[in-house]
Amino acid sequence: MHLQSKLIGMSIVLAAFISACSNQQNAQQKAPPPATVSIFPVQEGNVSFYDEFPATVTPLNQVDIRPQVAGYITGIFFKDGQHIEKGQKLYEIDQQQYQAAYQQSIANLNVAKANEAKAQQDADRYTELAKQDAIAKQTLDHAIADLQAAKMQVQAAQSNVSSVQTNLKYSIIYAPFSGTIGISQVKPGTSVSPGQTLLNSISTDDPMAVDFALDQSQIARFTPMLKMKANEKDSTFTLVLPGQFVYPQVGHLSLIDRSVDPQTGTIKARLIFPNPQQMLRAGLTCNVKVKNNISEKGLLIPFKAVVEQLGEYFVYVVNGNKATQHKISLGARINDKIVVKTGLQKGDNVVIEGVQKLRDSALVQVGPPKAPTPGH
Repeated sequence: MHLQSKLIGMSIVLAAFISACSNQQNAQQKAPPPATVSIFPVQEGNVSFYDEFPATVTPLNQVDIRPQVAGYITGIFFKDGQHIEKGQKLYEIDQQQYQAAYQQSIANLNVAKANEAKAQQDADRYTELAKQDAIAKQTLDHAIADLQAAKMQVQAAQSNVSSVQTNLKYSIIYAPFSGTIGISQVKPGTSVSPGQTLLNSISTDDPMAVDFALDQSQIARFTPMLKMKANEKDSTFTLVLPGQFVYPQVGHLSLIDRSVDPQTGTIKARLIFPNPQQMLRAGLTCNVKVKNNISEKGLLIPFKAVVEQLGEYFVYVVNGNKATQHKISLGARINDKIVVKTGLQKGDNVVIEGVQKLRDSALVQVGPPKAPTPGH
């Protein structure tokens, strides 16, 4: 009986041992293989990048053309959208009434001058007779008064000539400066009113201004740039047009506005860009890229290595055969890389491929980086 109890006990121990070995073997069979990842050694480099600001292209000079006299449009002497020169004839308003009024004013002036000449002769003759006491003094006084009235009539007639002549002059509209003219808002035969009817708009086209809003915290950084002279080799300011087209000309900072907008905390800054090919048009929206040079070295990693979780940023660092999660703080993005302010050290190996398969302290196997796909 005692021997039987020992045999039963040994059987139980043996069964437990076999079961434990079996469980261990099953666990080893079920454990996932290490994830294959590619790594990138953290590098230290010059932190040179561009700040981007939304901007709008603006002419340095722009004016709306409105008539200064009333009438009908009788002539248009340009093509819509063409480049025009200062003093070029643009519009003509019916001149008949103004020409007739001018001729009449000239005639009235000649009559006034004739009356003045007659009054002058009478005054001279009566003055001589008065010296000889041959006429009454009252007659001389009347002659002198008539002469003064005649002179005032001449002045009034001359003023009327100038006024009518101005209206006649304003019936032809000339370009106030060289630039690009827009689409005409009137056609021949259109009735226009002084100061009300918009005929067209003209704006300068070379160079062009580019305006953007600058945060007030950046004023100290940008103010010294006002002293920088325009230099075609200086790439501090570049322009990115719609469609991600990089404008071939570089600009310079022309002015910073006089005051900060208290509602937004921003101030307007203006760049000047050459526009020889007429690629920049008034009202065009674009992005200004401002080169930001920092003399200190910085740590750079590929941006694809970064994982965002609830507004925080992490990377996986491989040490041996484990990938551990490191929280980092980021700086500016430079092309496909990004500056890491804290959380990494030079030489750390961060995972750049296979990140989505990892969790903290996961086992990994380092493999070669994947070949880039065509078109990338």
